[in-house]
Amino acid sequence: MQQFLLIAGCAVVLFLLMLVLSGSLRPLRWLGKLAVRLTVGVFMLFLLNVIGESFNLHIPINLATASISGILGLPGVAALVFIKLSG
Repeated sequence: MQQFLLIAGCAVVLFLLMLVLSGSLRPLRWLGKLAVRLTVGVFMLFLLNVIGESFNLHIPINLATASISGILGLPGVAALVFIKLSG
């Protein structure tokens, strides 16, 4: 397991070094924006679950629901609620 982590860590460092030396940071910006959107999606789902607790409404927080709510925003959250209530 430690050998795998060492190899994976070296691969990540090598990848980042290649990006920095090539001068193209566009992929890192894209990954950063995606990470921010997923974080916002998780936060929106968390707030929905806290507020929806009194209405017996719970949307599980996983990669799919966080992606939908993060990328689509409030319409995505509304769609998840609609799917939950209609199913």
